[in-house]
Amino acid sequence: MNWDPLLNELFDAGHRVTRDGDLLSGTAEVNGRTVTVVGTTNHAAIGVELALAQARVVLDTVRKYPGRPIVLLVDTQGQRLRHRDELLGINRYMAHMGCCVELARRQAHRVIGLVYDQALSGGFITSGLIADACYALPEAEIRVMRLPAMARVTKIDEERLAELSKSNPVFAPGVENYVAMGGIRALWTGNLQAQLLAALDNSPTLDQRAADGAARGGRTLAAQVIARVVNS
Repeated sequence: MNWDPLLNELFDAGHRVTRDGDLLSGTAEVNGRTVTVVGTTNHAAIGVELALAQARVVLDTVRKYPGRPIVLLVDTQGQRLRHRDELLGINRYMAHMGCCVELARRQAHRVIGLVYDQALSGGFITSGLIADACYALPEAEIRVMRLPAMARVTKIDEERLAELSKSNPVFAPGVENYVAMGGIRALWTGNLQAQLLAALDNSPTLDQRAADGAARGGRTLAAQVIARVVNS
């Protein structure tokens, strides 16, 4: 879905969200409540400038508008694969973005992520996945890496991974598999503003992804491992 009609469905009339290159930022009202909106569009590749720009919006909200909810709109192809960004330390810039979101959460800002188009790799990890809860539209595309790349990293034959992906969401791309694993809390259909309001009011502030993954059968051991580490 294009970002502009999406915002018209999510928020009251007259939102003040604008696009600057691949950056979306501004404010909007949902049922009379003001929220900060920050995110990306056009399948953005997250480079150092875009990571800093998003972080700045989050920090400005924390500094100027205590407690204001933040909505993260996700459409990214992941980190920008350029020699310049690697030399500048793109991992540190993306980590900075994640730390800013975590700071907002700790300062009682409700942070909601929404994957409305594409979410790949590190660009997704430091935005939607670090929110209090991340949701997605049914038509969204989510994956960390394609099976050929996964085969090269894991040294498992691509044919074997393709077979495993039929029964195990951990090996398979797709928004439904991320719901099963708990990374996506739910898919939004129908009245999107009603879904957003419910998320702002009811999303957990503690990380429940491992428990959700266990309950849904997508990640059967993560919650057990976490419990053993915590209690050891």
